[in-house]
Amino acid sequence: MNTFNLFVILLPSILTFLIGIFISYPLTSWLYKNKIWKKKNVHLTIDGKPAEISSRLHNDENVKTPRMGGLIIWVSVLATASLFYLLARLTGLELFEKLDFTSRSQTWLPLASLLFGGVLGAIDDLSVVEYFKSKGSYIGGGLSLKIRLLFVFLISLFVGYWFIYKLGMNSFTIPFLGSVVFPVWSLWIILVVIMMATYAGGVIDGVDGLSGGVMMSIYSAYGVIALIGYQYNIAALCFAIASGILAFLWFNIPPARFYCSETGMTALLLTLVVIAYLVDGVAYLPFIAFPLYMTVASVVIQLLSKKIRGKKVFLVAPIHHHFEAIGWPSYKVAMRYWILAYFCAIFGVLLSLI
Repeated sequence: MNTFNLFVILLPSILTFLIGIFISYPLTSWLYKNKIWKKKNVHLTIDGKPAEISSRLHNDENVKTPRMGGLIIWVSVLATASLFYLLARLTGLELFEKLDFTSRSQTWLPLASLLFGGVLGAIDDLSVVEYFKSKGSYIGGGLSLKIRLLFVFLISLFVGYWFIYKLGMNSFTIPFLGSVVFPVWSLWIILVVIMMATYAGGVIDGVDGLSGGVMMSIYSAYGVIALIGYQYNIAALCFAIASGILAFLWFNIPPARFYCSETGMTALLLTLVVIAYLVDGVAYLPFIAFPLYMTVASVVIQLLSKKIRGKKVFLVAPIHHHFEAIGWPSYKVAMRYWILAYFCAIFGVLLSLI
């Protein structure tokens, strides 16, 4: 790769960060003006039992911190992509054509998933804060779990169709085994399962700065994998998303000005799976995104233990709240997650080189 190529890959990430910082101020004003925060504390767990520890740790009725800060991430990325797309077509200059990282084979689908996931998450967030007249039916407020899972399932089917029939992808690389071809029906199942499991990773968004630091490492890792595979448009997109996360994280470190919430996490998680498939890196997801799956696993383990054994494994789930419950300050939880995510990202990239 020459210096010019590296320049055009990284420049969009700088612009994305600057746009993210710029839009954060009018966004903050709108969020506080419209009181976009939860109006009620969560008193029940996902299985309907009293959430005594969680209620004590996170009293939403008294903490007036807005949701929907994740808008900064996907709006800044889409603004950057749109700007270079228009400049390339309006000017015809080689520089802008190189900076335009939108392409049918590489970034149309992840950009679409970023937009759709962000809008879906925004609707959920607005339902949680009772912005609409009708209140959500989910236990934490917002859209019901069934509705959200249905949308994710439908997205999975569409993405599978695009991969298999539009892009002709019928295999992916597995470490130490090489490229493995799968029957079409199994590809659909694998994609749906991975999309659902990754979407569940949104539960990691519960401590100031935690989800931002983790997702930044994950997207940076896939940016490097895309570079190694000469998929420069995807690399530019991954680094742009990482910079959008950085702009959000600037305001989300303790004490958070706003939370990422569903509009940010849904966009990031759905897009992550799409990018992982496009760079033939889906087999590395369990390693690179280990903090996400670890957090989901803690919830599953807790629910199964309460149902089967009648008692809990953790003081409270997800596991980052368990650490808070045993006395870790929130910043210690967040920073140790960042460290773990960084090393997981490095390990995943190294694994992709095998």
